[in-house]
Formats: sequence, structure tokens, C-alpha cells
Amino acid sequence: MLTDAHTHILPDMDDGSESVEMSMQMLAQLHAQGAECVVATPHFYLHREKRAADYLQRRQARFDTLLKQQPPVELLLGAEVAIEQGISDVPELAQLAVSGTDLILLELPYAPYQSWMEAEIHAIAVQHGLTPVIAHIHRYLMWYTEEEFNTVLGWDAIFQINVEAFEGFRQNRIAREVFKRKLPFLFGSDCHNLSDRKPNFDLLRRKLKSEVLDQANRVFRQHRKG
Repeated sequence: MLTDAHTHILPDMDDGSESVEMSMQMLAQLHAQGAECVVATPHFYLHREKRAADYLQRRQARFDTLLKQQPPVELLLGAEVAIEQGISDVPELAQLAVSGTDLILLELPYAPYQSWMEAEIHAIAVQHGLTPVIAHIHRYLMWYTEEEFNTVLGWDAIFQINVEAFEGFRQNRIAREVFKRKLPFLFGSDCHNLSDRKPNFDLLRRKLKSEVLDQANRVFRQHRKG
């Protein structure tokens, strides 16, 4: 079962889908491209939210609205959680994990590497019993030295790769490095709309061997509960 582990498909929730109609079109495209399970991962920024409970309530309402439309794929609820200082202290953090799993999608700052980031991610894993998934690992190339990037790849985490990585040489190289080191990985379209950031999961089947796709599926299944 091919899983899209990173999407901004909830209607009117963040900078992603603007309406239920757009969300359903995006889901239809993903289904046609081979995705059978889609995780909705709207942005969560600690510094923007007055209360995590309010975010959770909004997210659930958008999710329920979409479910009523009977999407053509299995739809799971998650979040893309920005790593900020103090994020590991949020009591509701486990509720931001992908439903039915221990996986939590984490977005690193677009800034030079700092050791507190690893400390926060370690605390999320230990204090909340969650498995960190580092969002679009290939996007941090311009911020980190080679040594720092190797440090990140050494974390006890799963590395999420956007389909876009296979369209360019440098980002593709990082994705292939994850494969070469036999690190756990997941794929995501990171789709936001129907135009400049539309669903693109069909590219996976054109660029990668079926055994690579199967490996990502196994990683996701291993972390599903029950």
C-alpha cells in the first residue's frame, strides 16, 4: 500500500488546500497516481498557536468535513510540527502524531544547524514515546555543512523524502544517500494545491524501482498500531 506521508490537504487549515473541493481533487489525483493511504499533515508552529488544543479542534473539524466526502483513499490525520525550542514540552504533542501510529513528522528550521534541535527531537522521542520523522530531509542542504548533515543522518529517526527530490541532482543525491546507508525512509508529495505544488506521486513509479517503494511501505506498516 503506497502511502503519501506528507500533504497539506486539509481544507482551509494552513497554506495548503483552500476548499473541500480542492482537497477532493487533490485526493483523486493522488489515488490515480497510486497512493492508497494519505496522511494530512497541516503545519503546527508553536510560536503561532495560543493553545495547542485550539489547533487540534480546528484540525479535527477540517478532517471530519473531508471524511464526509468519502475520499477515495485511506485518510489519516497528522501534522507537520516545526522544531522550535520548547516544542518537546507541549503536553498534547502525542496528539500531533499520525493517527494509529507512533510517527510524528518534524520540520527542521531553515537556519544553520544548532545542537538544541537534536536535543528537542531526542526529548520528543523519549518523553512522548514517539518516532521522529524528519520532513523533506533533502531541503536542508544549503543550511548545513557536510559534517552537520552527517550528524542529522545519524539521528535515530525516519527520513521523509519529497517526490520533488528526484527531479534535481543535488536533492536526488541526498535521497540516494539515505537509500545507500539503509536508513528508514518514507515518501511524501508535500502537495499544497492543484497548480505549483500539486500531487506528483506518479513520479515515484517512474524514477524508483518497486522494491524501494515496498521498503517505504514496510517502514510505515511497522509503525502502525494494532
